[in-house]
Order: sequence, then structure tokens, then C-alpha cells
Amino acid sequence: MNTNQMEALIGMTATLGILVLLILPSVIGLVRERHIDRQIREAQEAREEVPAQKSSSRSTVPSTATWYAEGRRSKKLVNS
Repeated sequence: MNTNQMEALIGMTATLGILVLLILPSVIGLVRERHIDRQIREAQEAREEVPAQKSSSRSTVPSTATWYAEGRRSKKLVNS
């Protein structure tokens, strides 16, 4: 290999390395999102399999997560 070919090889390797570094966080995020989606789906399926529980006499207050999710849903409906 002569000098020009060696420089081209180094340049291509560096370019591919930079490309991998730029794409890697997106791929990791997608894998993580799919994992979370799978957990949510399994939890919903497990919840559907549980028989209905008797309602208690005390009143229930929605959790912060429920309140936040409902707020997000209503914002989506308003914005669309």
C-alpha cells in the first residue's frame, strides 16, 4: 500500500467511527424504549388477568402518575 491508499483507509475508518458514535445513542434509546413498551404491555396484560377486586368503602385519590398522565392526554386533545 502506498501513502495515498493508507491515508484513504485511515480517513474512511475515522469517518465510520464518527458515524457509529453519532448513531449509537439513538439505537440504544430505541432498544430501551422497546424494552419499556414491552414491560408496560406485560403489566397491562397481567392487570387484565386479575379478577375484579371489591371496592373499598374509603375514597381513593389518584396517584401523581395518574394525574400527570391524564393531564398529558388532555393537552394532546387540546393541541390536536
